[in-house]
Amino acid sequence: DAGVLSKAWYAATCDRKTAEDALYRSNKDGSFLIRKSSGQDSRQPYTLVVFYNRRVYNIPVRFIESTRQYALGREKTGEERFDSVAEIVENHQRTSLVLIDSQNNTKDSTKLKHIVRVS
Repeated sequence: DAGVLSKAWYAATCDRKTAEDALYRSNKDGSFLIRKSSGQDSRQPYTLVVFYNRRVYNIPVRFIESTRQYALGREKTGEERFDSVAEIVENHQRTSLVLIDSQNNTKDSTKLKHIVRVS
């Protein structure tokens, strides 16, 4: 189960708009949650949703079949891989996560600080 089911930050049945609305309401940099990805794709089962600088970022969580591990965003050389989604969250609560704004071509970074619960 990727270590997500019992976690406070996991919003199981939450769609993209609901997640984004909840993060905008929280209005705190580093607010986050993990939701199931909209597409039913086993290679990208979850999405990490992060609020930073008045913007919401939806970062795909990929499942790498060959190693049975997880990674964030598009595949890249030397990427960090994790044994569970929980490990990704724990890692980025300690170390900054790079946020790439593809529209404005800017980069920011923040740690995952505030768990947002979707009601």
